[in-house]
Amino acid sequence: MQQSYCRIGPDATRNLRLSLVARHGGWQNGRMTRQLEYPAMQAVFARFRAFVPEPKGELDHLNAFTLLVAVALSAQATDVGVNRATKALFAVADTPEKMLALGEEALIAHIRTIGLFRNKAKNVIRLSQRLIEAYGGEVPSSRAALQSLPGVGRKTANVVLQMWFGHPAHAVDTHVFRVGNRTGIAPGRDEVAVERALEDNVPVEYQHHSHHWLILHGRYVCTARKPKCPTCLIADWCLYEEKTA
Repeated sequence: MQQSYCRIGPDATRNLRLSLVARHGGWQNGRMTRQLEYPAMQAVFARFRAFVPEPKGELDHLNAFTLLVAVALSAQATDVGVNRATKALFAVADTPEKMLALGEEALIAHIRTIGLFRNKAKNVIRLSQRLIEAYGGEVPSSRAALQSLPGVGRKTANVVLQMWFGHPAHAVDTHVFRVGNRTGIAPGRDEVAVERALEDNVPVEYQHHSHHWLILHGRYVCTARKPKCPTCLIADWCLYEEKTA
């Protein structure tokens, strides 16, 4: 089925972004949630660390390449669904060379349970080719180089930088965007603004794990439709005015 697209102007784009922020809890009485101050940020992340000292990403991977592929496949899909599909895939294709040898059709057979699998398969094959041609088959460790790969955007690049290379990059997905705006941890009108707020306001000693703490908090506690405010460990610091009982 052919999909149609429409062009919208800058004002319409801005209004769409603002409506998304409002829907995710970033507005309080018509105003964007204010940024939590330093003492509150210290307290919030101290609690996250006390509760889960070493948070881990939930995408299964064997090396930098399989992490890159898994993250690229995870767009508009659940980590559980990606892990189910990649278990057999990574057993036979855990390097760019093996992925190219596997081929696009065989790759599709492995990932057809994941949304947008045909387009994702094309990108995985193309990024594998690009890794071999431009980077000697190795996953590069800079954001610009990662974003030069087909199907790899800023969020995917940041996840790889954080999880594999240990760089405190902040990948802003729907969970991080919602938690950042709703709580006051990192208010922002778009993903880049939230990312900048995290970089500027999360105390340095918590930067390495802050990405995973916020994802896990958004996935399991500060959920979109009915956040679990009564059991939230940072409820007394959270600025969200519509807390659930």
